[in-house]
Amino acid sequence: MLVELSIKNFALIDKQILNFSGGLTVLTGETGAGKSIIIDAIGVLVGGRASAEFVRHGEEKAIIEGLFQFEEDDHPALIAAQSLDIEIEENALIVRRVLASNGKSSCRINGQLVRVSELKQIGLKMLDIHGQHEHQALMDATLHLSLLDQFIANEINDDLVEYREVYHRYLQIKQELNRYTTNDQLLAQKLDLLKFQVDEISKADLQIGEEEQLIEEKNQLNNFEKIQTGLQNAYTALSAEESGIATISAAMQEIRAIADYHEQYQAYAESLANAYYILEDTSYSLRRDLDSFEFDSKRLMIVEARLDEIQQLKRKYGSGIEQILAHLQASGLEIEAIENKESHLAELTNQFETQQAKVKEKAAHISQIRKHWAKTLEQQIEQQLQELYMEKAQFFVQFSDIAPTETGIDSIEFYIAANPGEPPKPLAKTASGGELSRIMLAIKTIFSHLQGVATIIFDEIDSGVSGRVAQAIAEKIYRISLNAQVLCISHLPHVASMADTHLFIAKEQNQDHTATKVFALSEPERIIEIGKMISGQDVNAHTEEHVKQMFYQADQIKHKLQSLQ
Repeated sequence: MLVELSIKNFALIDKQILNFSGGLTVLTGETGAGKSIIIDAIGVLVGGRASAEFVRHGEEKAIIEGLFQFEEDDHPALIAAQSLDIEIEENALIVRRVLASNGKSSCRINGQLVRVSELKQIGLKMLDIHGQHEHQALMDATLHLSLLDQFIANEINDDLVEYREVYHRYLQIKQELNRYTTNDQLLAQKLDLLKFQVDEISKADLQIGEEEQLIEEKNQLNNFEKIQTGLQNAYTALSAEESGIATISAAMQEIRAIADYHEQYQAYAESLANAYYILEDTSYSLRRDLDSFEFDSKRLMIVEARLDEIQQLKRKYGSGIEQILAHLQASGLEIEAIENKESHLAELTNQFETQQAKVKEKAAHISQIRKHWAKTLEQQIEQQLQELYMEKAQFFVQFSDIAPTETGIDSIEFYIAANPGEPPKPLAKTASGGELSRIMLAIKTIFSHLQGVATIIFDEIDSGVSGRVAQAIAEKIYRISLNAQVLCISHLPHVASMADTHLFIAKEQNQDHTATKVFALSEPERIIEIGKMISGQDVNAHTEEHVKQMFYQADQIKHKLQSLQ
């Protein structure tokens, strides 16, 4: 969840640090006080559109920072961050977004610079912002299939894994088949190229490990004088009469003469004898190398030419000799397939038809599972809508058949008929207002825990409702907050009375300076603020008593909803 938010020089906010807790946080305030500015800042923080217009007038840059803390170490946002090699400690992500007045911006996660697109992908897994007129994930028909699959994950995941394996093999065969049914002229050109490559590699007669041996030999030839000097000096040091082996031999003879007097002396004698024979063998080897060691300029030219040849082949066919030889083998097989095109094509066609049948069979099975469980989803959402006083509303999961894709043969879109006698309409085209707010809350109640986001933000989605509908919306928002942190901008006293935390946004004006400020309200302050939401600026004793009664009822409802978790 979002634990802390720091905003500096953003729109009307000069500097503000906000601390958030879990549950339901409600933000209230007069129209124009800057409530939506807070939501705009959070949206920009998690990868939303950045604009120089957000930078406070007269300032060079705006800075937004947020600390997100997760209970699970396998939360999708943390996994996405780890895929970018971002270091994570204590399951926390610190996000920083800087907007410059010249239009440039930068983003960092845990101090590491990331692209806006990367920040946005992680942000989608951390936080979901829903405003009354915004097209969010639930309004995007292209995402409805994935939402249904999330809803029935336990029933469909294994089948989807099997299907994708079959489908990917189907695509491989289809791609290979397409290559052999293309223009004959292109195939002929391909055949000529392959034969040239095979001929070039074959003539080189490459051997595994050859390059390493040549490099070693080249190094020896290029350092001939240094090696020769080293060998000569080492041999001289060992063979001199008063040093090297002679000295070790004298020491060995002396110790052997007293070896019988103590077992330690025997050990010394053995060590000296071993050293003597090792050095003697080494001396002979040095002498042999010196006698045979000579500089061969012609050999150096041959080695360098061979290495150049290998390098040329590496640039064309692979990073090393093994990869080049693998390319040679693959090219030979492809030449054979092209030259025996008809028989190979017949075999591929048979494989393709077999695999295509498997794809259709498994896709049909997955479609049956989806259609069966879609009825359950429809019933659950309609139940939620009934609790929001849309008793006659009907929710539909509309299926359409498509050509096989990685997800199957289903294309789905959520439809709704809000009133009796109305035809079902796509959710994305449903009229806005209080009706849309209730539809979205019903769906959010079902899907909020499935989407995995840690924080959900509602920006005035309760506009246009009142009375018992307002109370029902307040209860739904609170129910969602039991599974995720919820931040809600609201004008409804019903929603505000259900809050675990109540923040008040106000606009302060001092001479030529205007700034938006945020204050956490105490219990008495909440009574006054909600009283103003009910009756306007004048809050009398009767209104205060009414608010206290709302608090009491809210506590009863909250305890009931908590017990149902």
